[in-house]
Amino acid sequence: MFNLPMGLITGATYPFRALALLVNQPKLRGYVIVPILINILIGIALYVGLVFPGLELVDTLTQQWTFQWNQWIASLPMWLGFLTGFAVVVHWLLNVLMLLVLFLVTGFLLVQFGAILGSPWYGQLSEQIEKIRLGQLPQINTHPLAIAQDIWRAILFELKKLLLMAIAGIPLLLFNFIPAIGTLLFSIGSLTLATTLVCLDFFDSPLERRKLPFRQKLTLVWRTFPASATFGLVCFGLVSVPFINILTVPLCVSGGTLLFCDRIWPHHFTQERSDIAIGTRE
Repeated sequence: MFNLPMGLITGATYPFRALALLVNQPKLRGYVIVPILINILIGIALYVGLVFPGLELVDTLTQQWTFQWNQWIASLPMWLGFLTGFAVVVHWLLNVLMLLVLFLVTGFLLVQFGAILGSPWYGQLSEQIEKIRLGQLPQINTHPLAIAQDIWRAILFELKKLLLMAIAGIPLLLFNFIPAIGTLLFSIGSLTLATTLVCLDFFDSPLERRKLPFRQKLTLVWRTFPASATFGLVCFGLVSVPFINILTVPLCVSGGTLLFCDRIWPHHFTQERSDIAIGTRE
């Protein structure tokens, strides 16, 4: 029971531990520059293609709702005129809610595209952090066909994430039809799904070095609960903040590797630990 609150707190600290590591290890910064430049280009594309049109759509929808509401109020007896003030509050809440959803979606897309395009640099960054933390890396396949296999595994990983989104997302949409609590269930379920996907992305570098299947990666995310949950929530929040998210994706990749080294590797890779210990003695 004592580990539960400690895990909740500890998981949330890993992005900030990664920042401290990057500050104290200048040699790691070179692996961050190119991904940040890639994220800037992706961010510009997303803001031009998604955020700015989305802001206009949010404004149009809220104005239409306010107009319809005021028309309905005008048809009521005068003593119900106080409902006009209620419309102002709802208008503000709708604006906040839709803007929040817009920025969350933008941040999620930035993570997906940024992780794919920046994967060569993120992989090297993760390797260097793992060397610092664990002392060495697992044996890497250098066969000429290994690159093609890695590309195929990366494609399958993304396809399986899409499949997971579809399998979990469709039932979540149906929750909206449940009166009263449906929207709440949809919001909680969607946040859980998004946090799980974020953890899969930011844990993937060290897990993929060990060639784990997708199902085992997903299992490790859940077995690391609650640290994985709070880590994913903090990262999801960081990558959803406009403009700041361009810088925070490399930070979250580094934090995911640190969390792997500290909380996943010691408990779930005992054979690898034994091999390292034997190699050290020899």
